[in-house]
Amino acid sequence: MVTNDLPVAPALPTARARGRLILLGPAFVAAVAYVDPGNFATNSTAGARYGYLLVWVVVAANLAAMLVQSLTAKLGLATGRSLPELCREHLPRPLNRVMWAQAELVAMATDLAEVIGGAVALHLLFGVPLLPGGLIIGTAAFAVLALRARGFRTFEIAITVLLGVIVLAFTVNLLTARPDLPAAAAGLLPRTAGTDSMLLAAGILGATVMPHVIYVHSALTPNRIPTSGEAERRVVAKGLRLDVLIALGVAGAVNLAMLLVAASSFHGSGIPGTDTLEGVHAGLAGTLGTVAAVGFAVALLLSGLASTSVGTYAGEIIMQGFLRRRIPLVVRRTVTLLPALAVLAVGVDPTRALVLSQVVLSFGIPFALVPVVAFTRRRDLMGSLVNHRATTAAAVAVAGLVVALNAFLLWQLVA
Repeated sequence: MVTNDLPVAPALPTARARGRLILLGPAFVAAVAYVDPGNFATNSTAGARYGYLLVWVVVAANLAAMLVQSLTAKLGLATGRSLPELCREHLPRPLNRVMWAQAELVAMATDLAEVIGGAVALHLLFGVPLLPGGLIIGTAAFAVLALRARGFRTFEIAITVLLGVIVLAFTVNLLTARPDLPAAAAGLLPRTAGTDSMLLAAGILGATVMPHVIYVHSALTPNRIPTSGEAERRVVAKGLRLDVLIALGVAGAVNLAMLLVAASSFHGSGIPGTDTLEGVHAGLAGTLGTVAAVGFAVALLLSGLASTSVGTYAGEIIMQGFLRRRIPLVVRRTVTLLPALAVLAVGVDPTRALVLSQVVLSFGIPFALVPVVAFTRRRDLMGSLVNHRATTAAAVAVAGLVVALNAFLLWQLVA
């Protein structure tokens, strides 16, 4: 079982106010993965190519993420187990091994996006070549992960601070860009413009509803605060829902800002290359000024650093939960880093690689989401926190839409 080394919190309800503060944090760790370099690539590309057309995808994906992470947090609270641990305990062994294998692939696709994004940011800011930049990002993640030795509260605060800087950068850029608000509102109407826009929609979904974060979040909520009885567990569950609403609300606003800035600055402008991260950086410098370009690059760098740390932690949870085994952190970091370094070494377009990695992630969503829905509807596991029928219906609808979208994309790619 994945343990949580948080300091012991005072029991409810005698220290309820302090207890609710302690509940804030897990969703912010999840949220930083919702604004990782893959989001920069998919949202900026969507805005540059299609203007405000895919605003609805960003909003819908974020609402789906709130539902998914709420269920995930509740699952950990009610069972005291992470999702991988529950899969090991309740699924047949062959299926559990398949689940582990795909989860490891998801973790590697996640790391590819985060390391590449961080390497691009170092190149934009300091001219560091991409391959050495990837090595720097992969190594620097150890510094963030080392904070876990001081307790998860320290780790969560550090991740939240990095998220705050990203929010600040995009707030400034959004205010400077002044997007067309009526056009953005019109983008809430679900529409697409062919297969390429559908591919981007799947990428946005994969970059928003992150399967590896489902595993991580479920491991951060067990035993977070002592409870005695169902009434106190329901109080804690409300606090965790608030954590999700705040953290993912912030992440959703950042994702929307990414698309709106790209749409208002580049769509229809004729500026070349603005469907790449490098092109977005150069375009922002030309249209909004140096401060906007530097803010974009700094946010991209911090996003890559923070999210790759969360991704590495996800790999630990996946192996420990599904297989009850651990490997040294240095070994895991090296194995997951190799695909990203290989992409950088052969000169694949970084933005294209980022977008495709997010499509891979979208194919991993059902493998994480379906078990979450199945477990949270079981009263023998969840007790009084079992899903309402409407909640289960909404989660099933989300899972069904994801599967249908992935099936459509697969058919388009092989046709």
